[in-house]
Amino acid sequence: MKTTNKTTIGEIAADDFRTAAIFSKYSIDFCYKGHRTLKEACKKRGIEESLLIEELDRATNNSANQSFNYKSWSSDLLADYIEKTHHRYVAEKTPVLLKLLNELCTLHGETYPDLFEINTLFTESALDLSANMRKKEQILFPFIKKINEAHAKGLFLEIAHFGTLENQMLLIKEEHDTVGQRFKKIAALTKNYTAPADTCNTYKVTFAMLKEFERDLHKHIHLENNILFPKSVALEKA
Repeated sequence: MKTTNKTTIGEIAADDFRTAAIFSKYSIDFCYKGHRTLKEACKKRGIEESLLIEELDRATNNSANQSFNYKSWSSDLLADYIEKTHHRYVAEKTPVLLKLLNELCTLHGETYPDLFEINTLFTESALDLSANMRKKEQILFPFIKKINEAHAKGLFLEIAHFGTLENQMLLIKEEHDTVGQRFKKIAALTKNYTAPADTCNTYKVTFAMLKEFERDLHKHIHLENNILFPKSVALEKA
């Protein structure tokens, strides 16, 4: 992240929306007080500037490696990766987006009433994703790891209390579809996440974060529906 002594926090957030989560974490207003420099904002909040810059650097440099051949991974490794990468992403970004969307509804809802529906759709999706991830982390992923262990050691695998893995995965795919349909509506209502030209940094950053959230969700669901689930079902049958 390149900055100068004159770079404002509003400019930083507008340049790379991933920094918004860090500013929100430290309650730094990058919208209505976005004219302040990092030094001024840190002094106001009692934060050490060098530490904040390090955290901003980590946020902007944390790009996913697209060269991985996920199909070659074992299903237990892939389940771990999904949980530690995509589940953590959802858990980290969801409260930030909920806060930002509520602020937009309060400040701009009268002028842009679609914000209320966008907020509702995202809130519903957040609740469903939380339940979906909890189910996978507590039930499905541990069973996938048992399947891999049994296969590797030639052990007998008892039938899970929830029945076949395939049936559970069909239910999860239905949940994926429901969230996916909501995000299609969000994309349509936001004109593909395009903020009105006359709106503030918070508006633009929120829409950019929603776009990134949907992009991560697409990869998350792709890894499960198209790689992890078929691989695990085949191993269970074997």
